[in-house]
Amino acid sequence: QVQLVESGGGLVEDGGSLRLSCVASRILLDRNNMGWYRQAPGMDRELVASATNGGTINYADSVKGRFTISRDNAKNTVYLQMNSLKPEDTGVYYCNLHYYTPRGERYETDYWGQGTQVTVSS
Repeated sequence: QVQLVESGGGLVEDGGSLRLSCVASRILLDRNNMGWYRQAPGMDRELVASATNGGTINYADSVKGRFTISRDNAKNTVYLQMNSLKPEDTGVYYCNLHYYTPRGERYETDYWGQGTQVTVSS
């Protein structure tokens, strides 16, 4: 069983910064992707940023230039540095881990953290 433990959320003013961390208890396959999703009240969960263990990175357009995702593969950890935060960044941020096939297809099983609240006040 894989567990993801997040930390680093909180309350910050408009324009402020936060850093999220997520540690995976174990990672079973080399072809894996760790990332962050967020969910605002009444909205669907959306991808914020993701990074494969090989270094391929993907960002949502709304966070490009403000957020930076990074990984420490030796520690099974993914980080999200969030700068220039805006009120619309408010939501619960979830860490995600999934695996993919050699052809790049995502396996059905996703692992999720418990979520950490990020609130940006205007």
